[in-house]
Amino acid sequence: MQDFIYNPPTEPWLDTIYKDKDMIVFNKPAGILSVPGRDIERHDSMYSRLLEKHPNSHTVHRLDLATSGVIIFALRKDAERALKMQFQERETKKVYYARVFGHIKEKQGCIDVPLGKDIDNPPRHRVDNKAGKQCKTFYEVVSYGEQSTLVKLMPVTGRTHQLRLHMMAIGHPILGDDFYADPVALDLSPRLLLHASEITIQHPYSKKMVNFSTEVPFTEPVNGQ
Repeated sequence: MQDFIYNPPTEPWLDTIYKDKDMIVFNKPAGILSVPGRDIERHDSMYSRLLEKHPNSHTVHRLDLATSGVIIFALRKDAERALKMQFQERETKKVYYARVFGHIKEKQGCIDVPLGKDIDNPPRHRVDNKAGKQCKTFYEVVSYGEQSTLVKLMPVTGRTHQLRLHMMAIGHPILGDDFYADPVALDLSPRLLLHASEITIQHPYSKKMVNFSTEVPFTEPVNGQ
């Protein structure tokens, strides 16, 4: 991987999908951290921007720097506890879309491959059939490009880099994945083509099920994809 320079997008500063007294939902662009990094150079993040207007807000889950899509923050402590519990207990329903290298033959399926930390190459993770944690992802093929497949991903678990590693494990790395893709798949996109399209949760106050969604920015293949 080439030397990385953190240069998060600034337009829009925060793309708000929904807001009430309990929580706020954004459409996160690719290239920005969910929470501040350890170094001052990586302080800028979705959460640090939110704190400027809502100093009592809280994180409840995260998206990778390179992943775009729906991200939720709590605006009150009670809401934080209720939302975090849903993510921890796998009560949320999440839908992602990815454009992956090659043509997936099976139109739908389940990837059940254990994952663990790659001790020798942090922050990477790896397939670990001996000591890895159980991970499960359902998928459905949406369409095919020249060299790629647009696939709908429905993770049951939420391990670090789960979707990226699961697609690599079946021989179809996500385009633009600078951690796990081979050079050909990496060069087909300037960004990781992974988008958190939908999240369904129980509202922390009303207890009603609510769904938040955003458009997938890479439904059509480009540049020979």
